[in-house]
This record gives sequence, C-alpha cells and structure tokens, in this order.
Amino acid sequence: MIRNASRLAATSVALFMLASPAFAQQAQQPSASHLAAGRDVAISSGMTGAFDAMTGPLLNQLQQMNVTRPEIRQDLEQVVAILRPEVDQKKQEMIDSTARIFTTRMTEAELKEVAAFYKSPVGQKYVLIQPGVLDDVVRDLSIWSQRTSEFIMDRARQEMSKRGHQLN
Repeated sequence: MIRNASRLAATSVALFMLASPAFAQQAQQPSASHLAAGRDVAISSGMTGAFDAMTGPLLNQLQQMNVTRPEIRQDLEQVVAILRPEVDQKKQEMIDSTARIFTTRMTEAELKEVAAFYKSPVGQKYVLIQPGVLDDVVRDLSIWSQRTSEFIMDRARQEMSKRGHQLN
C-alpha cells in the first residue's frame, strides 16, 4: 500500500513537472499586438458573424413581444435600443476571448499571415461561401454516415458468417 502511494506521489510530481512549462506558458499574457492580430483573424475570418447570429435573434425575439402585448410596444422598443450597445459590448468580450484563444495556438506572425489571407480577394470569397459549403458538408456527412454504417454492418455480418456466427 505504501509502495502504491509512493508511486502515485512520484507520478504526480513527474506530471506536474512536465506540465509546468505549459502552465507557465498559459500564465504568460500575450502582447497587445499579438492580441490585435488574434482579434483581426477572428473578425476577418467571419467567425464573429456567429456571435451576431446568436445575439441578433435574441433581441428581435424580445422586440416581437409587442405582437402579443401591443400596449408595451413603445417601452419595449426603448429597452431594446438601450440593450443593443450592451449586447454589442458582450459580443466584443467574446471577440476578445476568441483573440486570446488564437494567441495561445499561433504566433503573432502566423496570425498576421492568416489575417492577410482573409483580407485578400480569395480569402473574402472563402468567408462568403463558407456557410454554404458547411451546409453542404453537413448534408453529405449525414448521407455518408448512414451509408458507412450500413456498409460496416453488412461487412461485419459477412465476416461473422464466415466464422459461423449470425448477426441480426
């Protein structure tokens, strides 16, 4: 029992020592220019459009309450007008968070190179067509997944049959 506890302690120390550079690296704050490059990539890549796609409908849904309660229409419109800048600030927080995430995975020079791509004509086209491409990929993935599942089961049945087993 003591031997197991010693092994556990030794393993814990070893893991801590191996992980220490990672913790030190995470604790290190990126420079302002590195963060700016990460922010540039987040925005120019179109990634932040997803934030708009989430917050816009929420505000619109709030504003649609006036359909069921017309007596609050004017007050509700004023509240939504007050909330829009606050919601935009929340969106900016998410953009900043995304920028920090990028800085943990890419150097400032790499981020600047990526941002330059997204600002180029072909990069802008990529951002423009990406939602449609993703829709098509998801559709095709669903079909492929079903076909692959059927293939696997058919082949497994064949192979198991050769071994004298029947799969249902």
